[in-house]
Parts: sequence; C-alpha cells; structure tokens
Amino acid sequence: MNRLIIASAGLLGAAALAAGCSSSGSSSSKASTPPSTSSSAPAASSALHTQNSQFGQILVNSSGRTLYLLTADKGNQSTCYNACAAIWAPDVTTGTPTSSGVTASMVGTTARTDHTTQVTYNGHPLYTYAGDTNSTDVNGEGVATFGGTWYVLGVNGNAITTSPSTMPSTPAPSTSGGGGGY
Repeated sequence: MNRLIIASAGLLGAAALAAGCSSSGSSSSKASTPPSTSSSAPAASSALHTQNSQFGQILVNSSGRTLYLLTADKGNQSTCYNACAAIWAPDVTTGTPTSSGVTASMVGTTARTDHTTQVTYNGHPLYTYAGDTNSTDVNGEGVATFGGTWYVLGVNGNAITTSPSTMPSTPAPSTSGGGGGY
C-alpha cells in the first residue's frame, strides 16, 4: 500500500513538473513572456544603464539586471525563443529605449518573430538570465547553451569574453603621499 502511495505521489509530481515546463509551441506573447515579469505585457519602455561589476563596466536594464548577448544570434535577429526565452528573457520594450551612461547611437530595437520588440545594443539583442537573482549577479557569463555562448556586454557594445582574473586591473591610487618610504 505504501509503495502505491509513493508511486502515485511521484507520478503526480512528475506530471506537475511536466505541465510547468511544457510549452505549447505557439508564438503567442504569453508563451514568450519572461517569467520574472508580473504581467503578460512587455515593459512600456526599457532603459539601459551601466554598472560596475567584476568584469568592469557592463550593461544593465532599468532594474539593474545584467544584460547578455548570445553568440548564436544572427546579426540583430534573436534565435532565442520558447525554452531558451524562459531562461534567457529577452529585454523587450513597446517604446523607444532610454539610456544613461551608454552610447545612445548604439541603442536600438529589433522585431522578434513572437511580435514583441527586443532592445539591442551595438546590434546585439539583449537578454537577462533567470540564474541572476540579485542585480549585481553575472552568473550567465560564459554559459554555453541554446546553440551559442552567453556573454555580458561592455559599454563599448562588445561581449566581455575574458575572465575577471585575466582582465587588466587598474592600480589603486596611492594614499601614502610619499615617495616610497624606503
């Protein structure tokens, strides 16, 4: 009897997990809406900002979430839909994105096949990562999945592909006021 109860509970759990992870294959905006949003409508207007990180100055959205590019994207066209977009939420907008601390001429948008408009920077479609739980997280850096590799974006519009330990460091200014003290 206990085995039957345990087996039934296991099957119910598996069914619930499958239902939660399945996708309809439809291109409706609800299926592609990032799970972190509270409504099915995209943000009225997206904003790009810069933030200091272990990789130097990087791009973030208006919530301070790190923005990534996918090397599999073709030009300014996204290849990330369905299961990919559930993990790597496209940074979408219904208006003109605003910016602060970035090169305004590099900020743009691109039409997605799911009828939303995705924010781009230097021609790269932008995404947030579900594995980033805090605004300073960069957990998606270098992840190879969905046909490409994900990288944080520098303010120059290019992927940051070097690890923080290999990045050139800027020495801290001297506070001793002396000439070495030897």
